[in-house]
Amino acid sequence: MSKEEAVVVRKKKQGLLKRLYDWTLDWSKTPKAVWALLTLSFAESSFFPIPPDVLLIAMTVSKPEKWWFYTLVTTFGSLTGALFGYLIGYGLYETVGQPIVDFYDLNEAVANIGLKYNENAFLAVFGAAFTPIPFKVITISAGLFKINIFAMFVASAIGRFSRFFLVAGLLRIFGQKVADFIERYFNVLSIALFVLLIAGFYAVKYLF
Repeated sequence: MSKEEAVVVRKKKQGLLKRLYDWTLDWSKTPKAVWALLTLSFAESSFFPIPPDVLLIAMTVSKPEKWWFYTLVTTFGSLTGALFGYLIGYGLYETVGQPIVDFYDLNEAVANIGLKYNENAFLAVFGAAFTPIPFKVITISAGLFKINIFAMFVASAIGRFSRFFLVAGLLRIFGQKVADFIERYFNVLSIALFVLLIAGFYAVKYLF
């Protein structure tokens, strides 16, 4: 593939991510928002590109009194998704996992993640669970390299809960001022979150 063709492919993927991002955000305005949050949290840990924080923030701003419930829903969905991602890597890598890795163009990163697991699997999983690094690449790689599933689950639980608790908790603690700020500048902040999403994919590609 030439450099020009690679640029075209990258722009198409970013366009797809933007459409998926907007589609995800729209779920916060529906009566099925909680189910959407649960489903998105599950999917993001195993194959879907959009992080659940997008929906978690929108829902917490709308109903800050439910921040704790939303944190638990997001964490539960993310952990069950992590187990599914592990299963994909463990037994379905050739048929399911490889196409996912190919789509995100992270084959080299997956190989390097295997080396990180040899150094300290727990910290590698925890770091990805807490940061914007695409978590699905970590969970699928965990199954592919057959790291201890219990260690993977515990690291995921600590990292994911801490992350979602921090996001929703800050919105609750700082109350209406933060909510008003987010509502006022929601479009700008949505763009910033989308840029952070793209940066996360580049981070896992070039840091691992």
